[in-house]
Amino acid sequence: MRRRSGRLAPAVLTALLLTTAGVGCARAEQRPVEVAAPVELPTLGAVDAPVDEPTATPPAVESMGVAPSRSAAPKPKSTGAPTQAGAPRPPTKPLTETGAPPAPRPPAPTGCAPSYRGSAVSRSQVKAALTDAAQRSYWPVSAPEIRIPVSLVKATAWQESGWQSNIIACDKGIGLMQVQPETAEWMNQRFERDYDVYDHQDNAYLGGTYLAWLTKKIGDTHFASDYRLDSALCGEELNSCLLNAVIAAYNFGVGAVIPQEEQGPIVIPNSQYVYNVRALMRDCVCLDY
Repeated sequence: MRRRSGRLAPAVLTALLLTTAGVGCARAEQRPVEVAAPVELPTLGAVDAPVDEPTATPPAVESMGVAPSRSAAPKPKSTGAPTQAGAPRPPTKPLTETGAPPAPRPPAPTGCAPSYRGSAVSRSQVKAALTDAAQRSYWPVSAPEIRIPVSLVKATAWQESGWQSNIIACDKGIGLMQVQPETAEWMNQRFERDYDVYDHQDNAYLGGTYLAWLTKKIGDTHFASDYRLDSALCGEELNSCLLNAVIAAYNFGVGAVIPQEEQGPIVIPNSQYVYNVRALMRDCVCLDY
């Protein structure tokens, strides 16, 4: 949705996570949607690997709008279109979607402070909205097996906004899932919905819808329609599994992850963001709310 490599860096200490919040990218009700530092980054592997430790920078609100540091995100080695769980690499498939979301906005100026619209809802309301978004069936006919893990939805919202429902970032990302206005408009048209990006529940739905759309698109083109968002399928290379690709695309846009669209290997241009969200999926204080 928006182009930042770190957005708001993840939480390392519970105390920091409870007192600060960050911001960053994308949002969709249980209606069928189918009309659908310098730091040496370790290798990201299975869920239990120590590489899932988050960055040491707390997700402070004042860090919102900081331009991404692409140099801090080394390119992974790529040898072709990756497949999950070590299966043979199939040829890249043509895209099944003819349209694509708008390109992410450029990074906001360094030091830009976010703004707020209205009053924030409670954490219990946020939890309910994010959980509901994760429990939906986004592709009930063509891909009913697609499910977005609740830990991924919660972790993404924490990384993006610190669960602040009324926050607006300098790059115009809105609410819990930091959905760009243009992306919200595109998804409403694509899925024939009328979600309000400023409503916390609709914002969660839009974020979930975007994650589901990325899952299907990248799953179809590079993972032989294997839609499993399972960290156990991730190998040593960041581009080895669908989960990492979806997380990266949520932050940097699908065009940055599949730069050649129908051909070529997946590229992860924002590795620190992927590390952060993966760590939050396992250890985020938000998972206990």
